[in-house]
Amino acid sequence: MGVWLVNGKRAVNGSGELRPAAVLIEDGIIQKVVDSPEAADLTDGHTTIDCGGRLITAGLIDMHVHLRDPGYEYKEDIKSGTQSAARGGFTTIACMPNTRPVLDKPETVKYVVDKAAEAGAVRVLPYGCISIGELGRELTDFEALKNAGAIGFTDDGVGVQTAGTMKEAMRRAAALGLPIVAHCEDDSVIEGGSAVTEGEFARKHGLKGIPNESEAIHVGRDILLAEATGVHYHVCHVSTEQSVRLIRLGKASGVNVTAEVCPHHLLLSDEDIPDSMDANWKMNPPLRTPKDVEAMISAVEDGTIDIIVTDHAPHSEEEKARGMDRAPFGIVGLETAFPLMYTKFVATGRWTLPFLLEKMSKRPAELFGLNGGWLDAGAPADVTVIDLEEERAVQPEKFASKSRNTPFAGWKLQGWPVLTMVNGNVVWSELTKEGSGVHAG
Repeated sequence: MGVWLVNGKRAVNGSGELRPAAVLIEDGIIQKVVDSPEAADLTDGHTTIDCGGRLITAGLIDMHVHLRDPGYEYKEDIKSGTQSAARGGFTTIACMPNTRPVLDKPETVKYVVDKAAEAGAVRVLPYGCISIGELGRELTDFEALKNAGAIGFTDDGVGVQTAGTMKEAMRRAAALGLPIVAHCEDDSVIEGGSAVTEGEFARKHGLKGIPNESEAIHVGRDILLAEATGVHYHVCHVSTEQSVRLIRLGKASGVNVTAEVCPHHLLLSDEDIPDSMDANWKMNPPLRTPKDVEAMISAVEDGTIDIIVTDHAPHSEEEKARGMDRAPFGIVGLETAFPLMYTKFVATGRWTLPFLLEKMSKRPAELFGLNGGWLDAGAPADVTVIDLEEERAVQPEKFASKSRNTPFAGWKLQGWPVLTMVNGNVVWSELTKEGSGVHAG
């Protein structure tokens, strides 16, 4: 028995034109995509899901997520984090290793793989640590981490401070055909206690800011090291105009460098931070200046930045209540990412729908060698249905995530996922609430 997704639409060309579509799924694989309801054979006994004229697309992919498991399960765990991902329309997520313990041994990587297989709603791909304890000193056993299921190596949360250590890490990763995924932050140019960027908000409140060059110094260094080693070098959560310039130069020089950006660095600047010092606006990298925001947008548009990720970083309300100076960095993002991007860039006409979907599905799959990101016969049945017309406010209290730390509470957005399917199985759906739902054919 298979499933027909009927009465849907799909984007068929670069302009984002929507045409009728129905999708047949059997044994976890898309068997066919047809452009008219009449072409769907609904007499074959398959279950049908009526999409009510909504968009059907390949599942979204997020290559930068924090699941906090093991060790910080009060913030998030693999079950709640993958449920949050499913609600956001994501079918595959890659989780960062800065847990407790960190994912620097095969046993901890395997723990994530096994727990995700048991409790996860979506596909979970773990990264392994570059260095033992994420201390930037002794490298981990890359081959053992790969064999346990790691898809790349990162010390996300801290930058690798020594160039020699990073170069050797790149050599080892290149030999295994896996990427180095770098949190770029040079500690030597950051004054202690920084919580925001050097900009208007820092000046107004007499704060020490995190300078742009703290990120860009590592980006430039690592591009040179990537050129020397031939590794696939991927830059995490780019936030500065200087970093963009260096990445653009690296690409033009033939270096295998790719990059990601988060919705908050495309939508918010330091000038948007409220004077209340609400720590839900504290993240690392911090919100930068309006000039940096425009540089990020332009870099997405010209391909310098390849993909959009969430950097979903859950924290408890108690932790975020400590204030801007003592609260941990990070915000949640899985359940708001697509509506934020669609409302800001597609609904306003700046981007086309296929362009956004490429950055959030097709391109991540291409960069990291994943079997996904496309909607056609033979593709894995990882599918998302999105209501492009529905407008609603962001309500953190209704998140599937255990955490509520977002600066976007109350924002009215459109383009909300309503159904997520992984390997041909519905892992989350709102369609039945409206009576369109599922029925036997």
